[in-house]
Amino acid sequence: VQLQASGGGLVQAGGSLRLSCAASARTDQTYALGWYRQAPGKEREFVAAITWSGTRTDYADSMKGRFTISRDNPKNTVYLQMNSLKSEDTAVYYCAAAWSTYTSTFLYTLPRLYDYWGQGTLVTVSS
Repeated sequence: VQLQASGGGLVQAGGSLRLSCAASARTDQTYALGWYRQAPGKEREFVAAITWSGTRTDYADSMKGRFTISRDNPKNTVYLQMNSLKSEDTAVYYCAAAWSTYTSTFLYTLPRLYDYWGQGTLVTVSS
C-alpha cells in the first residue's frame, strides 16, 4: 500500500486545516489507518487512529475535541480535520496503514504496529 498525504500548509493559531491521505490498495484489501506527527527535535507521536469500518476512533489526549479522523473507503482516503490549531501543533503529519480484517475493532496506536507510512505533510501554525 502506498500512502500520499496532502493538505498541509501555513495557518494562524485558532484556524483549521484538513489533511488527506490517499491509499493505493486493491478493493479486497482492508486496513486500519492512523495519523502521527513529528515536531522538530521531538519524537514521532500518535495523533489519531480509525478502524477499517470507521466505527471506532481514538485520539491522543491533546487532540481530543479539536481533531477528527474519518475515512472514505470507496475513495481509499483518510482525513484529519484539525480545528482550533495551536502553535504546538506545528509538525510534519504522517498517515499510516496497518492490515486488518473487515470486522476488526482494534485501534492501532503504536507506530510499530503499522505496515506502511506516507511521506508526511508539513503543518505550520503561526501564533
